Amino acid sequence: MQVEGFFEWLGQALGSVIRFIVDALSGLFNLLSHAGSNFVEGLSRTLGMDASIISIIALILGLMLLWSAIRAFMNASIIMGIIWLVLGLWLLSWIIH
Repeated sequence: MQVEGFFEWLGQALGSVIRFIVDALSGLFNLLSHAGSNFVEGLSRTLGMDASIISIIALILGLMLLWSAIRAFMNASIIMGIIWLVLGLWLLSWIIH
């Protein structure tokens, strides 16, 4: 009888620990999800663009093109800097309303 009581208690204790860990991780991932969602909504609302994945990818690509333009200008490559700058500004003006 004591052995069954011990294993029942052990199972309940282990189940409680597992339940606590799962609830804590669920809360953490829920918090991160809401933070990411609020960040994307705020960013898209401020820039005046849609909050779709395509718009976010286009925004990242446009910023990368502008970064390439800055690097080209710093390397004294004026023509490539102008090309990257025009492409980046064209893409960003296309998605930002």
